[in-house]
Amino acid sequence: MDIKYQKRLAAEILDCGKDRVWIDDTMLDEVIEAITREEVRELINREVIKKKPKEGNSRGRINYKKGQKAKGRRKGYGKRRGTKNARQSSKDSWKNRIRSMRRELKHMRDTGLIDSSTYREFYNRSKGGAFEDTADMVLHLQMEGHIDEDYEIKGVKEDG
Repeated sequence: MDIKYQKRLAAEILDCGKDRVWIDDTMLDEVIEAITREEVRELINREVIKKKPKEGNSRGRINYKKGQKAKGRRKGYGKRRGTKNARQSSKDSWKNRIRSMRRELKHMRDTGLIDSSTYREFYNRSKGGAFEDTADMVLHLQMEGHIDEDYEIKGVKEDG
């Protein structure tokens, strides 16, 4: 009743591990008699010997958590391990802010909302850290009378 040899041959033919080889219990006599690769191949064709499907860990719970995190959940103080600067460096947050402001200024200049001297003035002021974010910069532009009060930030995204 030892079928180790047949199982090893089947694993080689099916290109999988021995644990994934399934042998029909009702046909054990035929399996024991099969001693050549050709005979084992014939049993595989007759589906007396089959390859079991791969087993793996379910990603369902992980995908659910990722979806929750994308919505901003599960990110409270209890979940944080690194310092604020380790999670997002102050340099990276600065780069994001300044690029957003420069993108908005460029859009305003190109559409003719502001002239080049105003563009340069606000470009340098944003570089100097005069504004907290794009909305603050737009607010200053409105207060100083450079653009209309009903102006909305476009959120222009450029590739590259």
